[in-house]
Amino acid sequence: MTAASDATNGMRGGPGARWGGAGGHCGFGMGWRPIELLAMILGFIVFWPIGLAVLAWKVWQKKAGYGGDFAAFAEEKWRAATGGLGRAHRAERWRPFATGNVVFDDWKTAELARLEEERRKLEEAQREFADFLNNLRRAKDREEFERFMAERRARQAERGPDGGPTPGPSA
Repeated sequence: MTAASDATNGMRGGPGARWGGAGGHCGFGMGWRPIELLAMILGFIVFWPIGLAVLAWKVWQKKAGYGGDFAAFAEEKWRAATGGLGRAHRAERWRPFATGNVVFDDWKTAELARLEEERRKLEEAQREFADFLNNLRRAKDREEFERFMAERRARQAERGPDGGPTPGPSA
């Protein structure tokens, strides 16, 4: 996929990733997949709010530049809401892609756990940086507010207690 077609499409993905062949989009500019079109059409036929919801999802997806599908989005939100709970436990109880080689499977499980720990550290660093930026914004806001209040007090001191200008020396 060329940079121009990727920019036109507004989505990430490789050739043939979406309906429409090698170009990756079918002319709508949103990267519709056949299942999404079918869901929207059937949604309008069966119960119109479903079709409208699918259409709204696709519009949001294009506007946000989100390259994943609805299932990936739901999984990301679920992990964010649960803090990734259950993932490590599932790896211990059930190995969906077990090779039959216990040593390799143990190594793979350890590597996945290590990567999960790295992901957790990155998320923590991201939260710390967001807190740092919030503190910077707060300090800047405090400085601007204090400058405003000092200027306001100076203007009030010039006007005098009755709100009018202070009398100067009479000539």
